[in-house]
Amino acid sequence: MRIRSSALLAAVLLASGAAPLRSAPETTPPPRPTPAMTPLRDGQHDFDFLLGKWKYHLKRLQNPLTGSTNWIEFDGVGDCRPLWNGNAQIDEFDVNGPTGHILGLTLRLYNPSSRQWSLNWANAAKGTLDVPTIGSFKDGKGEFYDQESFNGRTILVRYEWTRATTSSPHFEQSFSDDGGKTWEVNWITDQVRVKE
Repeated sequence: MRIRSSALLAAVLLASGAAPLRSAPETTPPPRPTPAMTPLRDGQHDFDFLLGKWKYHLKRLQNPLTGSTNWIEFDGVGDCRPLWNGNAQIDEFDVNGPTGHILGLTLRLYNPSSRQWSLNWANAAKGTLDVPTIGSFKDGKGEFYDQESFNGRTILVRYEWTRATTSSPHFEQSFSDDGGKTWEVNWITDQVRVKE
């Protein structure tokens, strides 16, 4: 009776379209590593290249996101110091140009859990910290993003650091008002290290 029941069950399963039972489970290969599975790299010292005293040359687009091509140039000095045993930095910035004086600072904070930096800019004219721009370095290039309001519209902001291994690092700020499809550079800073 059991043999007939087994045969009957197999016939019913086949007729219903169900897969036949297998005697041994299939072995599947282990999953391939994905970016989410790859351990995050420790970036605590990624901004160490900025420690020390600097001469700055800054170009700022006069009216971002309007099609403007008028750039204003500034020159000045700065000083970057470590805090919290390298988990933070304070970077002071003092430049002058034809439209006035910019006195600002960047407070950089490293999050050891996410292994990302938040870059917090403050201009002495406002006296408040702006929205933090968050990101990290990969292959010698730092990319940092935030979302903020500009002229009544919500835009994306990107900071890029390059030439980090040289004595003249390069910084660019860009805005996007189309969700990151296109970017307009509106602030360029080139630094030259001042020898102590």
